[in-house]
Amino acid sequence: MDDEHTAEYTVPCAQCSAVDWGISDEGRFYCRSCHNVIERTREVVDLSFLRLSSRVSTIRGPRKKQAERGHVWMVCEGFQFILKNQADALLELGVSPQFKDDVLCPLWRCYLQKSRQAYTHDPVRSCKFRVRAVGSDSESASEAISCTDGESNPASTAGSNTENSGFWSGSSDTLTYLSARKKRSQSLLSMKKTLALIYLALVWSREALTLSDLLRLVNEGHVPYLNAYEQLPEEMRVTGKDSLIFIVETVPSHHAVHKEAETIIQFLQLPAFPPVSRQTLLHPALLSLRYLSDVNLPDELHPWVCRLLEHTGMMDQTLHTFDPHNHPTLPRYDLQAAALIIVTLKLFFCLDDMTEWHLSNDLGRPKDSGKVFNLRRWYKVMEAALIQAQERRDQNVSRKQWKSKKQIYPNKKEKCSMIKKKRIAEQVQLCFEKLTSCPSGLQDVGPSSFIFCWGDEEKSDGPSLHHMKLDEVVTRRCDFLTPLNDMYWHPPLRRCLCYNSHYKEVEATLPRSFIWLLQLFAFMFDVKPFCLYEEVLSVERRIFDTRLYRGKSKADAGPSAEAAGASPEAQASLNTRTSPRMTRTSPRTAEVSLGTRASRRKRQRSRS
Repeated sequence: MDDEHTAEYTVPCAQCSAVDWGISDEGRFYCRSCHNVIERTREVVDLSFLRLSSRVSTIRGPRKKQAERGHVWMVCEGFQFILKNQADALLELGVSPQFKDDVLCPLWRCYLQKSRQAYTHDPVRSCKFRVRAVGSDSESASEAISCTDGESNPASTAGSNTENSGFWSGSSDTLTYLSARKKRSQSLLSMKKTLALIYLALVWSREALTLSDLLRLVNEGHVPYLNAYEQLPEEMRVTGKDSLIFIVETVPSHHAVHKEAETIIQFLQLPAFPPVSRQTLLHPALLSLRYLSDVNLPDELHPWVCRLLEHTGMMDQTLHTFDPHNHPTLPRYDLQAAALIIVTLKLFFCLDDMTEWHLSNDLGRPKDSGKVFNLRRWYKVMEAALIQAQERRDQNVSRKQWKSKKQIYPNKKEKCSMIKKKRIAEQVQLCFEKLTSCPSGLQDVGPSSFIFCWGDEEKSDGPSLHHMKLDEVVTRRCDFLTPLNDMYWHPPLRRCLCYNSHYKEVEATLPRSFIWLLQLFAFMFDVKPFCLYEEVLSVERRIFDTRLYRGKSKADAGPSAEAAGASPEAQASLNTRTSPRMTRTSPRTAEVSLGTRASRRKRQRSRS
């Protein structure tokens, strides 16, 4: 039997030069004279695998390996997993479990029902498209998309049509989210709307997390957002055009998320939120105490902030609770509390680049000046801490890994180039890691509600000034304590009908100390200074002229009665922009007494 298979092989053995081959039990050739085994094997043909059929198949080219497909899923399912992961991250940070089960889940179901993505008899389904040409220049020219309602077999759309058209995606309804008509609507979810939903659930639950706290946790990576799609299950493959929906490269701003939250409230037609009472941590009375501690201001300043709240009527819980009928505006709790602190400091120190420094010079003379609050000393300590905090933030941003480890390729053409770029970037990063070393004192710090740390510890930002007294900046008049400063300046408080901030126009005329204070709180909240400036103006309108503040509702409804019946010249004067000139006035002449109404009545009775 071996001779039949070895007869055609006449190559001499490399060891003994003999031509006498045999076949071992393993089917390999060996030399019978010297027992040298070579790599040649016997060819075995198993006829049991042959099918007796007259059909002939021809292979015209190399076979392409079919891409492995996971579970057929929809985009809303992906966002549901992302919302769940974000909520779980907040629960680990100490948020109440009722936030997720009792608030966020019903809010998410309501959104799916209103947007007709689930819990409805008439759902919105994916789009139909046809292929015009195979070798077109652009993807937009290769397909014509037309959105339709009703069930259209999304599984077949994702499985067959996308492969032929080059519209490569993992979800079944990507086309619905990328169509021009749906992009203009408010029904489809986005990554920014996930943060807005989380924030609305936090406000409804009356948790102690403000919007600036939530965005800071997102920036620090404690709440998944930038690469949140990496935590999706394995069967939900995010590929191709899904990158346009799930990949984000920046964290949205405070203003953008707040505006998105108000849009969701209008879209869902939510009822009145639970009341934010004075005992709630979101109320400015308690929130201002937290910010006073964070910026190292004396604890004795908090009662004066509460007096300001009472005088302006902002202690009322209806002003801090969203109500579609009585108060249809979602308050910005963090900015509002900071604005109250700024106005209180203006009442005490004026902040006009002169008065505050004169008061600080006078405070340096007494013997017990170490126990009295000095604004100049506070400014020096705070300025040094602010510079260090800005450097830490810049270093953390520079060390942050923005690109995801699990990349999504928009289409198959760009896959090779993106893999090559990723490989080059990793090699360059390894080279830099070898050349540079991580600082010895650098360590991961857990999440905190405070930006600064004050005290005598080694890693603190400076000495604590919370115990300082305000005795030298207050005086007793008519048996009541009032600020020693009797002057107060403010920009024009008349509202502009264009509803745009004029901070850039008046910034050059504002005192530097006031601008620095705006920048300090803007750094803490990661917002633009003009946002805080508008909140300060809102508080000052309540102090000096309540009619200006009440005129907001008339302006929202349309032209005022005066403008409607006035002459064209008068209407033109009403539409002019606010002059950047500042107004100096006395708090007493403007009826800015920080005492309560009951105390004023008692004083009048005693005089009579």
